[in-house]
Amino acid sequence: MNREYVRNLTITGMFLAIGLVLPFLTGQLQSMGNALLPMHLPVFLCALICGWKYAVPMAFVLPLLRSLLFTMPPLYPTAVSMAFELAVYALVTGLVYALLRKKNVLSVYISVIAGMLAGRAVWGCVQALLLGISGKSFGFAAFIAGAFTNAVPGIILQLVLIPAAMVVLDKTCALPFGDGKQTDAD
Repeated sequence: MNREYVRNLTITGMFLAIGLVLPFLTGQLQSMGNALLPMHLPVFLCALICGWKYAVPMAFVLPLLRSLLFTMPPLYPTAVSMAFELAVYALVTGLVYALLRKKNVLSVYISVIAGMLAGRAVWGCVQALLLGISGKSFGFAAFIAGAFTNAVPGIILQLVLIPAAMVVLDKTCALPFGDGKQTDAD
């Protein structure tokens, strides 16, 4: 078996476990727990470190598994719409990062921001579809509030911690920016 495959699969499993547990830690902060978007961090990191092929399935399963195991987030419509949102985060972030020639902090920011925007757009579409099926409305104001306004603390946290983690991985030579591992875009 290929060492890189085993490495990426192991790291992906670790990120899945972190995604299942991290909301318990942030949930202790009553006013900010959900706003910190704790399941998003391992998804972005997995996409950057292992690539989209590993991160997409993990990201899709994460909120569904967490809902089934711990009943949070509620399965319908929250966990279902999050599954699509997180999968798109992983896909776009991993693809953009792989396509960028230089691997540095700027490429991490570009990849993560592109993933954030695409994932939030997909979340809004899926949420509108699911709520529409239930006979409820999901207007533009609800989309802006859910995707951006209420998510500001989590967005800031992601824009600080994800590049910082990648810099630490680079500085410790655990995953140097210049190693060329993420250059294939398929």
